[in-house]
This record gives sequence, structure tokens and C-alpha cells, in this order.
Amino acid sequence: MYKERIIEEMKEVFKVIPFGIEHTLKVLKNAEDIMKGENIDDEEKELISIVAILHDIGAVEAQNKYGSIEGHYQEKEGPAVAREILEKLGYNKHIDRICFIIGNHHTPFKIDGIDFQIQWEADLLENLSVMDIKKEQQEIKKCIQQNFKTETGKRIAYERYVLE
Repeated sequence: MYKERIIEEMKEVFKVIPFGIEHTLKVLKNAEDIMKGENIDDEEKELISIVAILHDIGAVEAQNKYGSIEGHYQEKEGPAVAREILEKLGYNKHIDRICFIIGNHHTPFKIDGIDFQIQWEADLLENLSVMDIKKEQQEIKKCIQQNFKTETGKRIAYERYVLE
């Protein structure tokens, strides 16, 4: 119920940078695929899905304030935007946790739970798509080994990006 409404709010925010919508929906799909393989319970799925939908929500505000959508600016601006959207929709579960992950989603040493790990992997799966798969196999393998902790995330990453 909330998921669709949060997606609509995300699309409204990203009207000015539409590539954000496409990226977000791909990250959400990745998160859903990882959650399915990791047998995540329904309440945790809801939280992770919301984080996936809102993880880059600070990009527009970052662009407006700093002229950049760099990750550290997204982390700085994202939690307030996410909180505003969730409160507007009357969603009041796990808001602090959702905002913590959004506010640190480019900072891997802050990963402190399976919810955050799945978001990290879901986003990274999408971000790996910009690499040259034929020329950067060593870098891709190293990235997977260093960043992916869930069995499902590792499997998806190897299937998509490792040639063998």
C-alpha cells in the first residue's frame, strides 16, 4: 500500500532529473531479488523496499544547494526529504532507521545490518552496469569480493558481470 504511494512521491521529486527514476526502480528490483533469495521477513522487506525507493531522494536538493549530486551531498540532504515524504503519507514505522541508511548509503563502513547490506548490494549491482565488462573483469571481481556479503547478491553480481 505505502510502496506505490512512495514510488509516486519519488517520481514527483525526480521530475527534474528523470534518470533518477529509472535508476531507483532498478535498485528496487535488485533489492527485491536479493530479499527473495535471502528469505527476508515481510516487515524487513517493507523497510528495505522503502530505503531502495528513497535512497537517492536527496539528489535534487543536493543539486539545488551544491550544484552536484555527489554521494556525500545526497547523504546530507536525503534523510530530511525522505522523512518529509514518509510523514506526509502517514508512514511512521522505522523512519529513523530508513533515514539512517539513506544518510549513509554511500558509506560502506557504516553498514550495520542486513537491511543496509541489501540496499548497498542492490545499488552497487546497478552501479556496476557502467563498467566495461570485457575490459574490467579484475576490478569487477574485486568489487564483488569486497562488497557483497549476501549469497544472493554475490550470485546475481557474478551472473551479470563476470565472464566465465
